[in-house]
Amino acid sequence: MAVGNNGKLLLVSGNANRDLSEEIADHLSMRLCDAVIDTFSEGETRVQILEDVRGCDVFVIQPTCQPPNHNMMELLVLLDAVRRASADRITAVLPYYGYARQDRKDRPRVPITAKLVANLITSAGADRVLTLDLHAGQIQGFFDIPLDHLFAVTVFVDYFERQQQMKDLVVVSPDVGGIKMARAYAKKFNADLAIVDKRRLDDKNTEVMNILGNVKDKNVLMVDDIIATGGSLCEAAVAVKREGARKVFAAISHPVLSGPAVERIAKAPIDEVCVTNSIPIPKEKQHAKIKVLSVAPLLGEAIRRIHNSESVSGLFGSIVV
Repeated sequence: MAVGNNGKLLLVSGNANRDLSEEIADHLSMRLCDAVIDTFSEGETRVQILEDVRGCDVFVIQPTCQPPNHNMMELLVLLDAVRRASADRITAVLPYYGYARQDRKDRPRVPITAKLVANLITSAGADRVLTLDLHAGQIQGFFDIPLDHLFAVTVFVDYFERQQQMKDLVVVSPDVGGIKMARAYAKKFNADLAIVDKRRLDDKNTEVMNILGNVKDKNVLMVDDIIATGGSLCEAAVAVKREGARKVFAAISHPVLSGPAVERIAKAPIDEVCVTNSIPIPKEKQHAKIKVLSVAPLLGEAIRRIHNSESVSGLFGSIVV
């Protein structure tokens, strides 16, 4: 590994997604830094870095996925540990940025927790942030430190072009908020674009109203950044099938898969749901319809470029989400 302007490159991994961290290390022909990360008897997070990090360029890899509060605290303690150990530069690598859906005041007397998390990460010692497919692009502006925002679109495009080779494709956004992402996919596939217009009944349930665009006799690829309970995705799948779609696929960056998500996917008229390994999927939530694609090469290459002070934008070219 070439050495950039910020000393030796070190990778430190939290426990939230150790498998992804090891894949990233393998991609960079490195190993993860030795560290003790567990809890004291009363449940407090315990961290000790077992290697010298003084003057090093340290990348702390930790998605703040389920359980989000524990994994968030683990990230903050790791950042504080390497800061106090005199690392030269610290980058927080968040394959999944938790609390991202709390990005605005949409009701009275609610917090903007995505901004609070940004403040915590900065205060803990991060000099920059590397993340993947933020739920809302404006979260980049919540940070007063540099943030590199990657997109998983190239990972999904490579898979579908290689494995499925779909013809008569239309890219569908399951809701109006995902239009920009769907447009990026449609541009990469040179495909048509359609939008599902829905009404959210509450935080768990949605009702499909209309489909804007033609899906009749088309293969449908629905794209989104997060699948939580799966309500929006599965309702949209039913709607496009009702309008005459042939096969239905989905490309979702972050498999939160909370509540009845897996059961809904199993029953929905969806042929395959492709997700990334930004969040680990426990055995009880794995299903034959759910295909996991690795973002380790994408994150690993971004880490290499940041370390060597090279452009990161080249990883996604002209994609604008």
